[in-house]
Amino acid sequence: MRYGALTRAATKERPALQRAVDRFNLIGQAAVTVTMVALLICCGIIVFCLFVGDVSIAYVLAERSRNSTDLAWLYKLSGLWAGREGSLLFWAWLISTYNVAVFLATRRKRAQIDSMALLVAQVVLVAFLAVLVFSDSNMPFKPTPEKFFSASGELSAAASLNGMNALLEHWAMAVHPPTLFVGYAGMTVPFAYAIAALIMGDSSRVWVQRAQRFTMVAWIFLGIGIGLGAVWAYVVLGWGGYWGWDAVENASLLSWLVGVALIHTFTVYRQRGAFKRWAVMCSCLAFSFVIVGTFIARSGLVQSVHAFASDPVSLWLFGGLILLSVAAGLVGLAVRWKKFGPDTEGADDVENMLSREAAYYFNNVIMIMFTLVLTYMTVAQALPSWLPFGGESLGSSAYDALAHPLGIFYLLIMAFGPMMGWGRTDLKSFLREARVPAACALVLFALLMAYYLTNLLPAYNAMIVSGSKAANKMLEQGPSWYYNGLAVLGLLTASLLFFNSLFKLMRTVRAYARAKGLNPVAAIPRAFWNRPATLGGFVAHVSLGIILVGLIGSSMFVTEKTAYLPYDQATDSARESFTIQEYELCFKGSSVTPDAEAHKVVYETRFDVYKNGKLVGEAKPQVELNQITQAQKLNAHVLSFPDEDLFVVYRGVNADGDLSMDVRVNPLVQLVWWGFGLLILGGILAVAGRRGPRGRQGGGALGEGASREGDDATPATPASPAAPAALAAEDAGATADASSARA
Repeated sequence: MRYGALTRAATKERPALQRAVDRFNLIGQAAVTVTMVALLICCGIIVFCLFVGDVSIAYVLAERSRNSTDLAWLYKLSGLWAGREGSLLFWAWLISTYNVAVFLATRRKRAQIDSMALLVAQVVLVAFLAVLVFSDSNMPFKPTPEKFFSASGELSAAASLNGMNALLEHWAMAVHPPTLFVGYAGMTVPFAYAIAALIMGDSSRVWVQRAQRFTMVAWIFLGIGIGLGAVWAYVVLGWGGYWGWDAVENASLLSWLVGVALIHTFTVYRQRGAFKRWAVMCSCLAFSFVIVGTFIARSGLVQSVHAFASDPVSLWLFGGLILLSVAAGLVGLAVRWKKFGPDTEGADDVENMLSREAAYYFNNVIMIMFTLVLTYMTVAQALPSWLPFGGESLGSSAYDALAHPLGIFYLLIMAFGPMMGWGRTDLKSFLREARVPAACALVLFALLMAYYLTNLLPAYNAMIVSGSKAANKMLEQGPSWYYNGLAVLGLLTASLLFFNSLFKLMRTVRAYARAKGLNPVAAIPRAFWNRPATLGGFVAHVSLGIILVGLIGSSMFVTEKTAYLPYDQATDSARESFTIQEYELCFKGSSVTPDAEAHKVVYETRFDVYKNGKLVGEAKPQVELNQITQAQKLNAHVLSFPDEDLFVVYRGVNADGDLSMDVRVNPLVQLVWWGFGLLILGGILAVAGRRGPRGRQGGGALGEGASREGDDATPATPASPAAPAALAAEDAGATADASSARA
């Protein structure tokens, strides 16, 4: 009797408890939306003041743009994220926007893990808001001090000097920060779901399905942001390159690298039920390295041309957030260690080193180790002198010495990884599948070697003979046999990666065509429409082969020449021409154009450019002088050809009145830009995974489509008993598709 009474009481109590939980969830969801709207209003106030010129807010005075070109509106808008205070506010709003997106995406089939993830993400948002509220230097709404105004209320002469740095007034730089911030904020989502999975002890694929698409979106935006920053550096900074291993450049790269590892880890988790512990920890690391990047740029810890001023509050708050995010993953895994083991009891995540799991494993190890070493090298200048490199600011040569061989080795693994089998690779099948793409790769490699021997190697030898500063940097990378041997190995790796990935893509399309009874050519658009995630992964891998060739040419075999060109101001003429490789620059004239409205003066020089005696274009490099701040901005002129860029910079005149010129020939740099665009396209295709039927268990707006996503067309294993039924059904469909691929 007593047991029956207790059972009836428990039955009555559970609905009441569930109703209380539901009400609590509704309150939380409303709070998520209200927070996003409130932060949007805060951002809107700043933007409104920037556009109307209301300088009553100190931040607006410091970051306002006085540009009067057609893009003036964009530069005014970019004032929101141009400074530390505004960028942190904008970042906080983006996190709140992602939280609303998670809420909306899971509204049809919301589980408790979604509510828990939203709670974790809101806690992260509170930490960001604390950085704004508790640090006076981070508060974006501080009023402008009275001393900046005259008695009549007008800005004083000294205050009128405040405004946006002219170097930032470029379309690429205006768009570069917000795209990075979208990526940074997006990495909160996988972190929130990983911590939620640990709290609830849910090791099923559901949390990965929920987080995967958000992770891909964040990674894509990080890539776009890094690429736009490279474009800006290439054409505005005037030093002839797109990557200089500056501390803040490195900071943006850290989370992107860990994102690469996280995306591949999610694939193994979803398809094989392995790498579960690593997926949780990698999610925590991806988020923590976002904060590390912020820590580097905004704490004043390291010196950089991009960094903000020192702020002790940011130093401690961001530092604490880094430690807490990593500690949460470690402690949670220690508690849930058995729960997050492989699906098959007694099995290892990697059963055989010649398997696709092993390739993913090495992918993760290389990415994480490189990220950790890169972080250490970046912050080394702030470390005690008794540590290796402590107190030293490492130059680009040190980073190149590490990145070049490690990057080539990483891409070599990537070239063969998708061709390996799950569990164990059958050698005969592997060789049969690899022989055709390998033969094509050898043909491409032969063509690249011909270009190397006729263009790149002579350029290297000529630079070494010149004994210039650039030549010394090349020699710092190692002796000639090592430097050039590494380049040759890189070209071979790029050839293999390109064709192995291309053939995997073609085989996937062909398998789809056979399964649907379609002509292979006619099936291409339908295959991309119905299996974009699978094909997007291969497109991204193809792009990396293209990018690698471009990086080898444009970072290892650049020809640079700096010299003074004798100039006669009275006749506006030069007695000599400027020659570099087969190019000759003949001076045509110069001009000085004042712009009173923009408070600047533009000094321009004009050159006719001849290549092998044939006129190929005109170069018009400029120097812009801001009359208020006296800051100079170099506008390089780039003449692009299919195989190289001629990069022309005018730096003004010396004491003798001669023209200071810096000219470079950047071979194969166009492949970097085209490959980068293809990489982003592949990422977008991966995000656009086809959605399955609605209403199935464990689905939801994200889960339904994510289970079909992947980096390849290889089948997923049957779902574990603990996995939702919907996953088992979708995995069975994937197995059928892959069986066709093997036919």
